[in-house]
Amino acid sequence: MTSPLSSDEHLPVYDSLVRERGDVVAEAREVSERTLDEARQALAGTGTRPRPRPAPR
Repeated sequence: MTSPLSSDEHLPVYDSLVRERGDVVAEAREVSERTLDEARQALAGTGTRPRPRPAPR
């Protein structure tokens, strides 16, 4: 079993992929949080206008 990485460990393969393709994990997290917020607003009956999407990177 492997131990989880500490916050100070460097992942060169991941870093190079982020440089090449963007930080897909961070982008997915942002979309997920925005979708969750929109779902909460819809269920509460507020915020009927969708937010503009950020420009692609």
